[in-house]
Amino acid sequence: MVIRKILTGVLIMISVLFLAFQIFQFEVEAAGMRVLLIIFLTTLYCYEVKNRRFYFLAFLTTFGIAEIINFISCVAPGFLRTGIDYIYYSANSLYILSYVFLTIQILRSMNLMHIIKKFPFHILIMAVLDVFFVFIVTDTTLDRLSYTQYFMEFVYNSVIMILMTVALINYIDKDDKKSINLLIGSVFIVFAEVIQLAYFYITNINVLNVIYSLFILLGFLFFFLQSRLNYQTPEDKRLYQDLLY
Repeated sequence: MVIRKILTGVLIMISVLFLAFQIFQFEVEAAGMRVLLIIFLTTLYCYEVKNRRFYFLAFLTTFGIAEIINFISCVAPGFLRTGIDYIYYSANSLYILSYVFLTIQILRSMNLMHIIKKFPFHILIMAVLDVFFVFIVTDTTLDRLSYTQYFMEFVYNSVIMILMTVALINYIDKDDKKSINLLIGSVFIVFAEVIQLAYFYITNINVLNVIYSLFILLGFLFFFLQSRLNYQTPEDKRLYQDLLY
């Protein structure tokens, strides 16, 4: 209990410092706080959650490695910078992989055949919206990026939209606290990434960077909250409804 309180207190302090550094545009310090946030969040997850999920832990670990690479690029901007920006490709590849791990974690709890038969129109509509969203958002970077960088951004945006779609279908199917936390976390991540694109490629206004940072924090908060919960069984839902009525 004491260790849990210490870890929680440290996480809150680091979060406040992270947002403060972003507000005052101390980018290197903010990047360092992001690394510490992921490290302490992963530590808290390993300590508090006894029934740990491999893919969720892989999500946290992979995301953390990407943050470390980003921090190195802030501390030593010329590190590994040659004709090819290895920092950009390696970090974004790891971010993509981390969201793939999280998507797999959600999919493992879903009966895909049952869901496809039950929600065919939901899935079709979401797929169309996903394609539309990815093309519209990624095209804002077309004049600023090389073809390989554009492809990287396209894959990145596709993966986070797939994550949100899977989380939404999962919530529609299960309708419980764990699934709603996953959905809210995914929505915050998508909004954060869109705002970050706007900050990088459209207008360099610091308030966008602050909002992006806040949304990332909220997204990971809801991801952590869901990790402490189990999905409700149909029996649990019936019992809860009986108590209400």
